[in-house]
Amino acid sequence: MTTRDKIYFECDLRQVLSGMVRTLTVSQNGYGDGTMTSEMTATNVITAEALLEGWQGHRRLTRRTIEAFPEDKLFAFSVGGMRSFGQMALEMIGMAVPTVEGVATGKWASFHAGKPASKKELLELWDAQTVGLNEKFPTIPEERFQAVDKAFGQWEMSGLAIIQYAIDNEIHHRGEGYVYLRALGIEPPHFWER
Repeated sequence: MTTRDKIYFECDLRQVLSGMVRTLTVSQNGYGDGTMTSEMTATNVITAEALLEGWQGHRRLTRRTIEAFPEDKLFAFSVGGMRSFGQMALEMIGMAVPTVEGVATGKWASFHAGKPASKKELLELWDAQTVGLNEKFPTIPEERFQAVDKAFGQWEMSGLAIIQYAIDNEIHHRGEGYVYLRALGIEPPHFWER
């Protein structure tokens, strides 16, 4: 593959992932003129069920990350003045079901669970949110994935974008948790085992 082909492929991939596909015309030998038409076609590249399963895969991994923390470090240990991983996990818990409910209904209510007193209580909250996601995600009307809302009064984006934001937020904070675990001399869970 030439550099020119790679550039066209990467542009096309970004368009596919964004849900807006431009048609790329390439000859059979792969070196065509690279002409792109201006016609945009909406396409689904993932089903709602697959999106939820991917999210739940991340949640299973994040749960194992929570489990890996020693009880006395989960809410007390941090690096560089950042929040503890327990506090980050509470943020993730506070975003999961409220995000899905907001996308489904357009009503963006915050979730406040208080501070769990132990890792066991935090994991119980996590598990309750997992059940809630499985129950509420299928209630999202198809058109709400593309509808633009002002989520939680601050982020104006489509339903799909705010769900992706919640997933990205979890991945980001789990990465911080991995750094904390390594700083504590603990091997974090393998990220590919979801």
